[in-house]
Amino acid sequence: MRQAALPTARTRERVHAEVPERTDVVVIGAGLGGLMTAARLARAGLAVTVFDAHYVAGGCATMFHRTTRRGTWQFDIGLHYIGDCGPGGRIPTLLAEVGVELEFARMDDDGFDTIVLPDLRFPIPADRDRYRQRLVEFFPREKRGIDRYVRLLEEVDHMATWMEQEHRGGVATSLQMLWQVASHGRLLARYQHATIAQVLDDCTDDPVLRAVLLGQSGDYGVSPRRASALMHLGLQNHYFRGAWYPVGGGQVIADALCEVIESHGGRVCLRKPIDRILVEGGRAVGVRVAPARQDPREVRADVVVSNADLKHTLGDLLPEEALPPRWSQRRRKLEMGGAIFLGFFGVEGDLRKLGMQARNYWCFDSVDVEGMYADVARGRLDPRCVYITSASLKDPATTGHTPEGTMGVEVMALAPGCPEAWGVSPDDVLTGRYRKDPTYLAHKQRVEERLVEHLDRRFPGVAARLVFRESATPVTHTRFTRASEGTGYGLAATPEQMLKNRPGYRGPVDGLYLAGANTRAGHGIVGALASGRKAARRILADRGRLSSPPGSGSSGPA
Repeated sequence: MRQAALPTARTRERVHAEVPERTDVVVIGAGLGGLMTAARLARAGLAVTVFDAHYVAGGCATMFHRTTRRGTWQFDIGLHYIGDCGPGGRIPTLLAEVGVELEFARMDDDGFDTIVLPDLRFPIPADRDRYRQRLVEFFPREKRGIDRYVRLLEEVDHMATWMEQEHRGGVATSLQMLWQVASHGRLLARYQHATIAQVLDDCTDDPVLRAVLLGQSGDYGVSPRRASALMHLGLQNHYFRGAWYPVGGGQVIADALCEVIESHGGRVCLRKPIDRILVEGGRAVGVRVAPARQDPREVRADVVVSNADLKHTLGDLLPEEALPPRWSQRRRKLEMGGAIFLGFFGVEGDLRKLGMQARNYWCFDSVDVEGMYADVARGRLDPRCVYITSASLKDPATTGHTPEGTMGVEVMALAPGCPEAWGVSPDDVLTGRYRKDPTYLAHKQRVEERLVEHLDRRFPGVAARLVFRESATPVTHTRFTRASEGTGYGLAATPEQMLKNRPGYRGPVDGLYLAGANTRAGHGIVGALASGRKAARRILADRGRLSSPPGSGSSGPA
């Protein structure tokens, strides 16, 4: 057994870390993309300083704790499970490249994600062939459409694997690409710019099957009529390599990356928000640090990396006159992903006795997945779908998630991200006044109660055993991470904002680079970590420390 470390174990020293007058690299935002960028650059010998407004490093991949008379409770904010963490998996490989080795606990292979509909419960196995077989068993009349859907999954997986291998080994020629598409990607070529709803329209009109196939859409938070088919299919393939949870809790990845940075002479400075990127002569030359109750100060740097929210970077951190017109136009068109309401609950006794396993449960009130997203877009605060998971069950070898004799469970739901839906203004969020607003508190309490009702409906008896409860709204998320519209997903995963339609790693002005899940590396934990690798390689190549990596030409504004 191991003891989970408190997420604030290093907060004091990082809050009081010395802010240098000058550094080689400034990284704005201690999310996983920024931390991975910083770790790689620090290992390359550069002086790196990371700034973040929060009191814990990790961005969305953090935990928080509360101490009560019963003991200490710890809960994850955004990292609840990740895929491909087996030997040679993509996430362990990305971490190993900076000297980080972590242990991951494998979730239930027979149903790591379980889709719960009014009249059906469908466990998704961590194997594509078994997934196809189970779909046919549940929906025998839909075999033809299921086979078409699974074939598309296979093509997406083949092409993604091939492109990753080609990127490591050299630049693929146009002829090689055409051959791969012709021989392994005919369906993919047809649907590369499609939404997942358009794919399903060609596979089935069975509403229950469609709901099952869309059951994991909460992992990216975009409605089926807007969501990229490539995102949805790629995400499913990611978990067909197994679903995992970091032993010790979701905070351990960020903690390990911080230790790499600091062990190589870098600094992680918390509670140090950045309110301006300094631009001189068309080049980023540093940042202005604006800690609370202290005078702002400037930090000069050769390179600035923004791992901050993209809208925030382009609209608030950069001087308006420094932003090229094409980037200004682009910012106005940016669409952000969905926002989440999080409920954190402590339960007396063993959740397994109530039927809960080391799985995630996606629970829907109806099979109308599109309608659920439409309700959220209209500002509805009454959730029709919830996601239920328990770190206590996923990480049984670690003590300290909750007090002895109890277990923790997290319940989440898509929710409106705009402050007005919660009865407050954007200014209320920035100042923190919202926390005492009676309308806000009433809305928050109402949604929290609905999450408890959903939880008790799926696992009867759990509500009577609750001994701890707390919740966070999208407004809370904006306060701590400066995220636009309260989203933890970054840019919405629409066809118009996928692959080369996402920003690369060079920013809109010289000397400014971008990292994080808003970049071309893509969505989620793996996308954020991969962005750090790519951003660091781009920076080192531009500085002449590294010959330009294969296929890494200028990302420009595309």
